[in-house]
Amino acid sequence: MERIRVCVVGATGFAGIEVCRLVLGHPNMELAMATDRKEAGTRLDAVYPSFAGACDLELSLPEPDTIAQAADVAFLAVPHTASLALTPELLKRGVTVLDLSADYRLHDPEVYEQWYNTPHTSPELLSQTVYGLPELNRKGILALAERRAAGQAVLVSVPGCYPTATALAATPALSAGLAGSDLVIADAISGVSGAGRGANARTHYCHANESVEAYGVAKHRHTPEIEQTLSEVAGRQMNVVFTPHLAPLTRGLLSTVYLEAADGVTAEDVQAAYEARFANEPLVTVLPAGSMPSTSSVFGTARAQVGVALDARRRRTIIASCAIDNLGKGAAAQAVQNANIVLDLPELAGIDMPAPLV
Repeated sequence: MERIRVCVVGATGFAGIEVCRLVLGHPNMELAMATDRKEAGTRLDAVYPSFAGACDLELSLPEPDTIAQAADVAFLAVPHTASLALTPELLKRGVTVLDLSADYRLHDPEVYEQWYNTPHTSPELLSQTVYGLPELNRKGILALAERRAAGQAVLVSVPGCYPTATALAATPALSAGLAGSDLVIADAISGVSGAGRGANARTHYCHANESVEAYGVAKHRHTPEIEQTLSEVAGRQMNVVFTPHLAPLTRGLLSTVYLEAADGVTAEDVQAAYEARFANEPLVTVLPAGSMPSTSSVFGTARAQVGVALDARRRRTIIASCAIDNLGKGAAAQAVQNANIVLDLPELAGIDMPAPLV
């Protein structure tokens, strides 16, 4: 099989370099180009010495014409709003785009402008974009695969890390009608790499080490994405209270959701609903009753682990936790999973690995 040429835009960020690492080990992909505006002209292995001997690419500027000449597929690991300028130009030139930013995740451009403080400059693409959470939306991604096979460049909007874990935690209860109200409370904890490669006062070592703190309380930008996804799953408007926390981990993310149980729902009903919903999902493991997931179990992987319980006291609450690697299933590995589906490759190609033992 001819190898698919890949460009990673924003290759020196944490998500971008993780995409590069996965593509280099992928049996059907070739890392043909990597870009970074600040590091253009520098070899990738000079920025990340661990790539010495594995990749001798020189970083380039992200020019659409150059990318289109070098690559069939582009992974955009760029800051929010940066994709708005580049994605339409790549699609016009026949390049399929996997966008890891938030620029095409929200269906309503007015909601996007409200949360990201900038107008959406290509709202016409929103109806053509598929939200790339395969466990919830495989049918839509497969439809993109058909369009691409017919010669059309397509766009996948790769979900954020917090929305991925929160959706996987809440979806079985919502889709099975086990929730008795429209309120979802989500508390999530992420490692510091989720904040990106550029350090700030909150994320440098002296502040983040030996400390856990809530941030973005009642205003985090992933809130409307989570709300949109869970409302679609439930088939009704869901209202989300989302609180993210920063923990002194390099990578890893745990999201715990709380939903009021509908009348008559038992712990056995909840466990059975979760096991049934993810029974055929190769990257999601539902743990046995009484077990809850840990981030170390999914470190460095594309996998997710989910545990669930019913607190029968007082308000009868479904409690579900999902652990993922924020750079794996929460970003790069999920992007590659989507690319595999769109490119008609085995879904787990290049990402089917367990967490390291130590």
